[in-house]
Amino acid sequence: MRRLLPYLLLFFVSSLFIISTSFGNDYNPLSGYRLLFADEFNAPAGEVPNPRHWGHDVGGHGWGNNELQYYSKNPQNAYHDGQGHLVIALRNEPHLAQFRNGKRYSSARLTTNDRFEIQHGLIEARLKVPSGQGLWPAFWMLGADFPKTPWPACGEIDIMEHVGNDPTRMHTNIHGPNFSGNNGLGQGVTLPNSEPFANAYHTVALKWEPYELTWYLDGQKMRTLRRNDIQSPSKPWVFNKPFFLLLNLATGGEWAGEPDASTVFPAFFMIDYVRVYGQSSVLAPY
Repeated sequence: MRRLLPYLLLFFVSSLFIISTSFGNDYNPLSGYRLLFADEFNAPAGEVPNPRHWGHDVGGHGWGNNELQYYSKNPQNAYHDGQGHLVIALRNEPHLAQFRNGKRYSSARLTTNDRFEIQHGLIEARLKVPSGQGLWPAFWMLGADFPKTPWPACGEIDIMEHVGNDPTRMHTNIHGPNFSGNNGLGQGVTLPNSEPFANAYHTVALKWEPYELTWYLDGQKMRTLRRNDIQSPSKPWVFNKPFFLLLNLATGGEWAGEPDASTVFPAFFMIDYVRVYGQSSVLAPY
């Protein structure tokens, strides 16, 4: 596995909210933590994601964002490449739309729900996003009480999102009661020299503490958000409970926009590893 590479990050704020931001190279995931969960994706080529770690969300109802893909369990949408990576493949298959709620695009949405949950720790992945108009890869978390507690009351933490119509930026966000959707606490970061985010693998991480969330990109601190920055009677801090992990590749939707003639299919979201460090997990596959 490639080691973390430090970058000097340029800062971009995409939220109307006041947030606390700091920078530095103090990334130390092992400080007081132990490894609780790891998937290095070293399985043979064509093998499906480890079912002890990952399940599938299935369907094509737009997923709350008017997205255009149908999430399937098809091995062609999520598989190992035999070179140490998990591949989530977004495919354009108009001949199958009649069997998938009219959706011509297929992809995968992987989740550790009912397999692994964590409350506080450091969550890290090394990944490479695809480029192209209308593409929307994400590495994120939902409160483990979902769907019994509906979104956004369950809480959502976006460790990494990227949209093809904004090629030089990685985005982070959180959603909760009265700060969700377009009113979420989102922030983006631009790479040096406006390098497209899809040009290389990057390591993204979230250090999650009881009253503070800190995001890192390639070992550099890019953002800190504290409970006192947002909490009020109408905006509770819903991030002191177990969450599960998700990986997915969407297309279309209210943020990413529709793919166009320049978008290349299939598109591939490559994940080198996912690791979670902490003091104890709530639910673990080991």
